[in-house]
Amino acid sequence: MPQEQLKVLNALDVAKTQWYHFTAIVIAGMGFFTDAYDLFSISLVTKLLGRLYYTVPNSSKPGTLPPNVSAAVNGVAFCGTLTGQLFFGWLGDKMGRKRVYGMTLMTMVLCSIASGLSFGHEPKAVMATLCFFRFWLGFGIGGDYPLSATIMSEYSNKKTRGAFIAAYEDNASASLVPQADYVWRIILMFGAIPATLTYYWRMKMPETARYTALVAQNTKQAASDMSKVLQVEIEEEQQKAEEISSRKRRNQYGLFSKQFLKRHGLHLLGTTTTWFLLDIAFYSNNLFQKDIFSAVGWLPAAKTMSALEEVYMVARAQTLVSLCGTVPGYWFTVLFIDLMGRFAIQLMGFFMMTVFMFALAIPYHHWTTPGNHIGFVVMYGLTFFFANFGPNATTFVVPAEIFPARLRSTCHGISAAAGKAGAIVGAFGFLYLAQSKDPAKTDAGYPPGIGVRNALIILGAICGLGFFFTFLVPEAKGKSLEEMSGENNDNEDEDDDQEAPHQAGTINGTAQV
Repeated sequence: MPQEQLKVLNALDVAKTQWYHFTAIVIAGMGFFTDAYDLFSISLVTKLLGRLYYTVPNSSKPGTLPPNVSAAVNGVAFCGTLTGQLFFGWLGDKMGRKRVYGMTLMTMVLCSIASGLSFGHEPKAVMATLCFFRFWLGFGIGGDYPLSATIMSEYSNKKTRGAFIAAYEDNASASLVPQADYVWRIILMFGAIPATLTYYWRMKMPETARYTALVAQNTKQAASDMSKVLQVEIEEEQQKAEEISSRKRRNQYGLFSKQFLKRHGLHLLGTTTTWFLLDIAFYSNNLFQKDIFSAVGWLPAAKTMSALEEVYMVARAQTLVSLCGTVPGYWFTVLFIDLMGRFAIQLMGFFMMTVFMFALAIPYHHWTTPGNHIGFVVMYGLTFFFANFGPNATTFVVPAEIFPARLRSTCHGISAAAGKAGAIVGAFGFLYLAQSKDPAKTDAGYPPGIGVRNALIILGAICGLGFFFTFLVPEAKGKSLEEMSGENNDNEDEDDDQEAPHQAGTINGTAQV
């Protein structure tokens, strides 16, 4: 049965929106900005690297990275991110959110700078050094996912918690060889600046009250920390606090226990599968926008432009799609997530992504004929709008809300790692799949693929699968974190007896949102 909650946690749940909420968004969001910036910039950098290090003398075509090198440069950071999500997610539940947060931040700063300083006179040496530092950059970025999401969820009130976590995620969005060599290094090193600027403020943030009270079992310290943050006096009744803490210690279960499987097994399956499927589609589209734009004739042929002109044209196209689709989608989520609920937004997003992917793919010949590329770009931008006013926001939010405090960072890390595995599949798979069926039209070194049209059909089908797996994810709108995780229940045995009907009710209930 539900029991009385600690005063400090109740104070957080009912707190009015205050300046510290917005401060936390900015501070926590810088790590995610670094991730989004790295995703955006690497597609530009690969263009420059191909021209600088792999141009064939007297060839009419500009140089491009060989398939294996391109796959490594694009994918190695994803591998590091996946590893970092699992490791730092687990470590955040063992050592605390704040302490581990600083480790991830410094890793990102140092490796962003080191990526731009990749050394070597031969192409292989430069690529090997770059890949090494990009792996560790990804490792640090990976830790930021579970820790930032967990911190935002544990600091927020239950009324606007979804909006604050989603707003945090919104922080996501050469004619001469010597010039181009400087440009790609500056692009990569720039990612260290925002993370460096926020390090001091991150370290000033106190540990979250939920970790201090529920995991570290120090309710007095939690009350003291939150009294300063909320600027109100919070005094826990020591006897009541000890009773609540004692009950929670008795009812704790591990990640690999029967109790966890019974209570949260389907939830974890839902968060991992939906994030995995979403990232296959989302990262495929993001990393290879330049190829899609070229295929429909929105960008001139590469051989007609200098290296810096090509980077400028690709960046301009990506920025236009971002400003018209990606950014508005995130802010629609911020505005509506606590009104519509996570479930409804995710379901709608997957459905609309499926519709627009098929709308692009089925009449693909129409979109590639002269004069129709604007319509293609508009519909392509709408896939990003509904990704962000949909699963790209909610798959990040929900795992930070539905699991117990002692496992919250770990489970978010597992869910995020599944997403990054999807990104790896999307990045490597789409790199080859999107190549033309005509061997004469493929990029240098690539075998013929199935073409952009068929690749878009596959991505549409993947989004359709995400729609159905969303039914495994519970609705957290308007509920406290302890209500969602069951940490307020009197005992696990009683709660386990009620779990089966509760699961069915959760799924049916969310379908009506």
